[in-house]
Amino acid sequence: MQAFFLYGLALFAGISVATQQALNGGLRLALGSPAWAALASYAGGLLTMIAVVIALGEPVPSWIAIANTPWWAWTGGILGGVFILLSIVLLPSLGSATLIALIVSGQMLAAIMLDHFGAFGLTQHPISLPRLLGAVLLVAGVILIRG
Repeated sequence: MQAFFLYGLALFAGISVATQQALNGGLRLALGSPAWAALASYAGGLLTMIAVVIALGEPVPSWIAIANTPWWAWTGGILGGVFILLSIVLLPSLGSATLIALIVSGQMLAAIMLDHFGAFGLTQHPISLPRLLGAVLLVAGVILIRG
């Protein structure tokens, strides 16, 4: 039962990404700028996470924990900003379905490589034929959705 709940949450996360792209596309049109739309999106995300931290009663990390965090661990927000901005810029040209299909394919290809090498502290999961086949099927899905 717990697995179904977790799968449902993961599906909801996917739905939220697709919906976010559409909402950010509308924001781009309203504001006349993909950069301002991305900034507004990130500001909304920041406010949401502030509310979550407060609601959960999360303690502020210690300075020791902050100092001991590897430099690369802090770059996720940069990549998130690039993701949001590129999504907003590409949405009008590619359309929502093609954009999301390409995003998921890119995520899967990167995830397979990161898992294979155990990058950034991940548990190592070697590349296998089923994983590669899954990635190929995702790319084939992009081709079909694009048509």
